[in-house]
Amino acid sequence: MRNRPIVILLVFVLVLWTQHAWGKVYIDIDSPAFQKFPIAIQDFKNLHASGDDIGLSSWFADELGQVIDITGFFRVITRGAFLENAERSGISAAETDFRDWRAIGSDFLVKGGFAKDETKLTVEIRLFDVVEGRLIAGKRYTGTPEDKKTIIVKFAEEILLALTGERGVYNTRIAFVGRKGQISEIYTIRFDGSDLKRVTDYKSLTLIPRWAPDGSRLSLTSYIKNNPDSYILNLRNLQRSNLTNFRGLNMAHSWSPDGKKILMTLSKDGNEEIYSMNIQTKKLERLTNDPAIDVSPCWSPDGSKIVFVSSRSGSPQIFVMDSGGRNIRRITFEGSYNTSPVWSPKGGKIAYEGATDGTFQLFLIEEDGSGLMQLTFEDGGCEAPAWSPDGRYLSFISGKGGMKKVCIINSNGLNLRVLGGTELMDSLKNPSWSPQLD
Repeated sequence: MRNRPIVILLVFVLVLWTQHAWGKVYIDIDSPAFQKFPIAIQDFKNLHASGDDIGLSSWFADELGQVIDITGFFRVITRGAFLENAERSGISAAETDFRDWRAIGSDFLVKGGFAKDETKLTVEIRLFDVVEGRLIAGKRYTGTPEDKKTIIVKFAEEILLALTGERGVYNTRIAFVGRKGQISEIYTIRFDGSDLKRVTDYKSLTLIPRWAPDGSRLSLTSYIKNNPDSYILNLRNLQRSNLTNFRGLNMAHSWSPDGKKILMTLSKDGNEEIYSMNIQTKKLERLTNDPAIDVSPCWSPDGSKIVFVSSRSGSPQIFVMDSGGRNIRRITFEGSYNTSPVWSPKGGKIAYEGATDGTFQLFLIEEDGSGLMQLTFEDGGCEAPAWSPDGRYLSFISGKGGMKKVCIINSNGLNLRVLGGTELMDSLKNPSWSPQLD
């Protein structure tokens, strides 16, 4: 779902990179030895002579701390530990005593200032390397007072870009199925757990939302006409078009990286098999042909391979094949029930859910079957993994405490976070993470 163009004039006139900092990645979040990096965020200075009568100084600092904390990459140092006097210091490197910040163990420092009237808000924010005592990045934003949260999110993206090499996933959404009684609908929610929206109102059983690569559409399966038919939903106008309506099961699972094809599970020939459909021509190509059940296909990021689930070995296991259905090989050999595989956008790794000790938990495995790793150990189980577009997070459904919840976890298995706002639903299913949305 595309967001409306941001009203703010995001005037990036204060782009203050040094040659040494350009292109440098400070934080290797994919390292097995990764630890959260300590960062200090000072109260923002009011650059007007008038007092800060609405508490914006601390609001900016608190909000930025919360926004970067949810990434799981930083440890935000409490302001009670600060040594430098915020009122006496400025927001430039020359006005900062970096010895005070090194003394409290901070690696990075954020300082900012703002000027506000009834109609205009200007914010300057700067990120410093405390160890080297120099500026890493700085921005000036001009907008309205209502844009202050968007400004903070924009600079959080700059922090991630400067320190990790990528902007993060703040402008993404997670689609999922929420059931109330006998009716299930598709909802979406932001990465930070805000802005829950219902996108379907079919008053039926609707399942398996999957994002198109450009974020403008969702594929889904619904019993609107009393048969599990597949559809494409245009998120700009909420118009629905039929994809397949064969008798029996019609399940759309995975868009090709170029958005021209969708992998389907169809039972039109009497057995669940995997097909590829050209979206424009509706032409089908059958990819599996086995007496066993073949389901849940997902394309690799380059479109050359497909991971799927098959019972051809006697129990549901994960298999990989070429995009044309050839060279089928099994990659999971531990566990009696493995399903819901999804390919990392970075390639190589595949996440799936597997039965263990009476519950389902999340696992990672390399596409060649090596490097098996259990990610979750939650009471009540975890199911239906979905990758973030940058490959740094997984969303999934947790059953801890007897209640289904949409959760996010870092790809190393740390920093599990529950997304709120779904407590009134009876059950949750089938999360799917959007691409970056403009």
